[in-house]
Amino acid sequence: MLKKILLTLSLCAYSLISLADQLKINDDAPTTYVVVKGDTLWDISAVFLEQPWLWPKLWRLNPEINNPHLIYPGDVINLVFDDNGEPMLVLETVKAKPSLKWSPKIRQKKKSDTAIQLLPLEVIAPFIKYDHLFSEEQLEQLPYVIGSDEGYRSSINGFKVYVNSDLEISKTYAIYNKGEEIIDPDTEEPLGFYVDLVGTGQAISRGNMTEKEPATLKVSTAKREIRSGDYVVPVHEGQMLPSIFTMKAVNKEFRGTIIKATSNGREFGKLEVVMINKGHDNQVAVGDVMAIKRLSPGVVDTSTGPKYTEEAPRWNRILTTDGSDYKMPEELLGELMVFKVYQQASMALILRTEKPARLQDVVTAPE
Repeated sequence: MLKKILLTLSLCAYSLISLADQLKINDDAPTTYVVVKGDTLWDISAVFLEQPWLWPKLWRLNPEINNPHLIYPGDVINLVFDDNGEPMLVLETVKAKPSLKWSPKIRQKKKSDTAIQLLPLEVIAPFIKYDHLFSEEQLEQLPYVIGSDEGYRSSINGFKVYVNSDLEISKTYAIYNKGEEIIDPDTEEPLGFYVDLVGTGQAISRGNMTEKEPATLKVSTAKREIRSGDYVVPVHEGQMLPSIFTMKAVNKEFRGTIIKATSNGREFGKLEVVMINKGHDNQVAVGDVMAIKRLSPGVVDTSTGPKYTEEAPRWNRILTTDGSDYKMPEELLGELMVFKVYQQASMALILRTEKPARLQDVVTAPE
């Protein structure tokens, strides 16, 4: 009897898992789509799917699409259903034309040069900021600006600054200003210091710190005022990103919080960069797609009817559990994608929002 019960529970669990991963086709999804220049697999999948992060299930390996990364502008894609009723995309085959011999021959351009990619870095690069997150211990190990050739702060190109370290001649360095300390709202533990990229410079003098001689940087690009105490880091350190982002849904148990926006605004929308309070320690990876959700306002029953918690009398609020008489739902606002991962935090780009996102909004596995 126990074996039958366990078998039944296992089958139920499998059914629920299968249902959770079931593809949902858009109501207005076309049966045929012609690939255009600039398309990505994410774009094409979003034409057909309510959950474009499940694109690998739609682009199943089949004789027509052996490699979804090799699709080209002008290709015709058809939406079909297999024997089990599951949707899949197939590439429309073109009948072979009779071959003709021509002279002289014309040099042909390789078709692979124009293949459709998943999400190229160039698509989102304009919206990515190269700000960084450093722990207090990391900051203590970094060299920093001690002064300039003019004796004052400046934000102009060609300005020379001195650094208390031996630098590599001709190498380019990033200059960071120490910002606020980021605190995890869930654990109240410090996650590190958010630092802003204020400029870049090229080392023109190596320096010799054994003789107390600082290195010299000639500022190449100044975004804002460079000050004494600003940190100096090799320009590509922590800034290298993949040329292609392969997006996938984060695991179903995942739950985090938006803790900062690089715009420092109160609300933020599509193609803005935000930070979440989860990183390598929580198995977050570059390309992870997450849903953005917000808990609906709490409601309290009072003698004059239901009221929002913040408007209810103090006595009624005291009698509630967690500030509400009801377990209010979390509503979906949009999705974001992680592009940089630290030990305990990550940077992400908002892909879509139905309404502006805010600090303290929750990020979970997409539905």
